[in-house]
Amino acid sequence: TRIHGKLHPMLAVFSVGDCELIVLRRLPGNGPLGLVFQTEMQRIDGHVQTPLQIARVDDRIDPDFQEEITLDVISSGSAVHCVSVYEGDIVIMGSDGVFDNLFVDEVIDLANSVLLPGRPKPVHEALLGHLSKRLVEASHMKTERLSNGHFPEAPIGLGGKTDDTSCIVSEVVPWTAAHSKAWAPRRRSWQWLSPFAVCGANVAVDDGELESERTRHSKYKNPRIGREANLAHAQRDDDDDDDDDDPSSCTVS
Repeated sequence: TRIHGKLHPMLAVFSVGDCELIVLRRLPGNGPLGLVFQTEMQRIDGHVQTPLQIARVDDRIDPDFQEEITLDVISSGSAVHCVSVYEGDIVIMGSDGVFDNLFVDEVIDLANSVLLPGRPKPVHEALLGHLSKRLVEASHMKTERLSNGHFPEAPIGLGGKTDDTSCIVSEVVPWTAAHSKAWAPRRRSWQWLSPFAVCGANVAVDDGELESERTRHSKYKNPRIGREANLAHAQRDDDDDDDDDDPSSCTVS
C-alpha cells in the first residue's frame, strides 16, 4: 500500500467468530510493547456460547441446509481490517480459550516478560513459540483455584472456562529474495516413524523438544534448522545484489 507516495506494509485481517488478534508495537526509545490493534469477538446477541461461525455443511448432513445463509454470514457478518504495521510488530492470534481467560493487559505483560527490549532482530522462532506456550499455560491456570481457595478473575468471569486453546505468535519482518528462496515450496520424502503414526500441528514447540524427538528417531530432522540454513545460504548469494532486497515490503513470520 502506498501512503504519501511511499510503499508501506499493511496487515489484512479477516475474522469470523470469537477468536481474536492483537498487534503489539514497541514504544519509542526501545520501550515496552504496547497495544496498537485488537479485533473484537463476534457472538450472536453477545452470548458466549453462540459465536458467529461457519461450518462445512451440506444437504447430506442437514437436509434443510441453505448455502445462502453461510454466504450472508461471510458477506455481512465478517470483520475485515487493513492495519498499518512496522518491522518488529508482534502479532498474537488466539482462540476464545485464550482471550476468554486472559485480559489483554495480561497478554501484553506476558509478551513483555518474554520479548525483552534490546534483543537482536528478528526474534528467534523458539522465543515466539515459548511465548505462545506461556499464554496457553496462563489461560489454563485461570480455571484453577488460587491458594486462598478462590478462582482468579477472567474476562468471561471468575474461574474462566475450560476450553480448547490455540495461540500463534508471529513477528513482522522485511521480506527479501533470500526469504523467498529459503521458504520456497519443496518436496519431502516422508517416512513413517512407526506403524501407527499420528499427524498434527503444534505451533508452540521449542527447539529442545524438536531435538529430543530427533534423538528418539535418528531419521527425524529439525525443520527449523533446515530453514535457517537455507536462509543464511540465500542471504550470502544475494549480498552483492541490492535490487533483490526491498526494505519497504514486510511479512509476518
